[in-house]
Amino acid sequence: MKRSELGRRGEDEAAEYLEKNGYAVIARNYRAGHLETDIICEDETHTVFVEVKTRTPASEKYGRPAASVNKKKSENLIRCAEAYLRVARAEGRPTKRPRIDVVEIYFVGGSIKINHIKNAVIKKEDTP
Repeated sequence: MKRSELGRRGEDEAAEYLEKNGYAVIARNYRAGHLETDIICEDETHTVFVEVKTRTPASEKYGRPAASVNKKKSENLIRCAEAYLRVARAEGRPTKRPRIDVVEIYFVGGSIKINHIKNAVIKKEDTP
């Protein structure tokens, strides 16, 4: 399976998982200039920006999926979320508290394991 196909399949699984767990998916592959967020969804209290990272046994040598969300990627996710919220507010759409999560998808044989990491990326001034 090509890397792009694997990524798309992982995003599909993540979106399905989120919907089954009470999230309403608002957008997929949202772009703000060169920035991108895989999934934007909402629960009762938050607008959640989700980065999906997918692994197979062949790609496990790259480590845990969430580990690939480095400082640069985190900064880009924050900037993309801020851009989305600016547009939403300018259009008069209600916004909720923002949060950035990572959903790890593991394809192992015929099974799928999902690990949802809430608040995986926190903006520097949001930390105590």
